[in-house]
Amino acid sequence: MTSGAGSRKYDVIVVGSGPAGIFTALELAGRNGALRVALLDKGPDLNHRLCPTKRQGVPCRRCRPCSIVTGWGGAGAFSDGKLTLTPEVGGSLDQYLGREALADLIEYVDRVYLRFGAPERVYGGDAEAIRDLARRAAAADMALIPARIRHLGTERCYDILQAMHAHLAPRVEIMTGTEVAAVEVGGAGGAASGVVLAGGPRLDAKYVVCAPGREGASWFAQEAGRIGLEMETNPVDIGVRVELPAAVTEHITESVYESKLIYYTKSFDDRVRVFCMAPHGEVVIENNDGLITVNGHSYAGKQTDLTNFALLVSKMFTEPFKEPLTYGRNIAALANMLGGGVLVQRLGDLLAGRRSTPKRIERGMVHPSLAEATPGDLSLVLPYRHLVDILEMMQALDKVAPGVYSRHTLLYGVEVKFYSARPRLTQCLETQVSNLFAIGDGAGVTRGLVQASVSGVWIAREILRREGLAVTASDAATRA
Repeated sequence: MTSGAGSRKYDVIVVGSGPAGIFTALELAGRNGALRVALLDKGPDLNHRLCPTKRQGVPCRRCRPCSIVTGWGGAGAFSDGKLTLTPEVGGSLDQYLGREALADLIEYVDRVYLRFGAPERVYGGDAEAIRDLARRAAAADMALIPARIRHLGTERCYDILQAMHAHLAPRVEIMTGTEVAAVEVGGAGGAASGVVLAGGPRLDAKYVVCAPGREGASWFAQEAGRIGLEMETNPVDIGVRVELPAAVTEHITESVYESKLIYYTKSFDDRVRVFCMAPHGEVVIENNDGLITVNGHSYAGKQTDLTNFALLVSKMFTEPFKEPLTYGRNIAALANMLGGGVLVQRLGDLLAGRRSTPKRIERGMVHPSLAEATPGDLSLVLPYRHLVDILEMMQALDKVAPGVYSRHTLLYGVEVKFYSARPRLTQCLETQVSNLFAIGDGAGVTRGLVQASVSGVWIAREILRREGLAVTASDAATRA
C-alpha cells in the first residue's frame, strides 16, 4: 500500500474506498493481476482513522478529512454494520440490474462478507413475528418491509475491512490520503482518461469508477456539472434521530433487529420512514464536509440500555429547484449554528413549545448517549412540514411500540442523507461519458452497505467483459 501516487498509468482508477470501491477492487483483483487497478481515497488508512472525539473525549474538531466518514472502508467502517439482504431496501439498483440479478448479487456479496469474517446469524427469519409486526403496523397506517438483516457490529466492521485490505494490498495499488480534485475526460471519443489529484499530479486510466460515498456527494455533483453530465434529482432525506429505552422496542429488535416501517402522513401525504435502528446502541456524530450531523451505532460486543433510530422525511423537489443537496446542507448548517453541532431535545419540551435545557435533560428518564449534544429547540431548525411529519410518525409508532411518544424520548437533529444527485446512467451504471462509472451512495444509486457493494461488483464485471475477462458462473461461485 502507498499513501501517494505510484505509477501514473492504470487500467482502472477507483475513486473512494468505501464498500462500493472495495468490492469493485475485489472483483477486479480476482483476475490474478490481469488489470492494473488503483484504489484512491482522500481519508487515511483504517489504522490511522483516529477521531479526537472518541479518543480524547473532546468536542468535534471538524477535521478535514473526517476520520469517521472518510478513509479505508468509507462511512461504513464505523457504522452499525447492517447488511440488508433484500432487494426492496437499500437503493434503486433494481432499476438498472433488474430484481432477479440484484437478488443474486446480494447473495453473492453476502457470501463475500462471510468469507471475510461476518457472523452467521441473520435476523428477520421469524415468519410469525414478522406477520404480527406487519399486522400492528397496518393498524397504525404503516407498511412494514420485511428484511433479512445480518448485523456485523461496529467493531466487527473494522476486522472485516482489515481482512479485505490485507487481501487487496498485494493485488491493487491502494492510495489513502490521496484526494482526487477532478475527473479527466478527453480520451478517444470523449471518454474518461484519468484523474487529477489535489496539488496537480495526473493519473491516467482507461476506466474511471467514481464511488465517492455520502461525504463525497457534493464533490461528485460539482464534477458532474463541470463535465456536463445530465443529472436526475433524488429525494432529500431530512429528519431526526430518536433515542429511547431499549425495552420500548425490544419486542421488535430481538426478532427482526430493525423495523423498516414506512408511513404517509395525513397532514401532507409525505413519506416518512424508520431508518438505521441501532438496538442497545449509541448516538454518534458525523462530519460531512464540515457539517456536523447525527447517526447511530450498535456494537457486537457491548450494549447500552438505549436504542436509537432515524426518522427521515423524503421530499422530491420539482422544477425549477435543482439543488436538493444545498437544501439539506443549509438545514444541517442551521442546526450547527444554533447548537455548535448536534442539537438534542426532549419530545415533551418540543410539544410544550420550549427548548430543552441541561437541567430539563437531566430530569428526564432518558439520558443522552451523545454527551456533547447541545440541548436546544429543533422547531427553530426543522421546517414546519418536516416537524409535523415526524410527530405524526412517532404517534403511529407508539401504537406498535408503546413508549415511543413519551415526553422523555430524545430527539437529535439533524440527520441528513447526502445522496441526492444522481447522473443519468446506463444499465451498467456508466455515465454519458464513456468508461466513466458512478456507483454507491455518493452517486445517488444506493443507500447502504449491501447495494453499494453490489454496485461495485456489477460494474467490475462490466469492465472485465469489455476487456475480454468476463466472469463466468463457475468463476463467481468459486470466488464466493
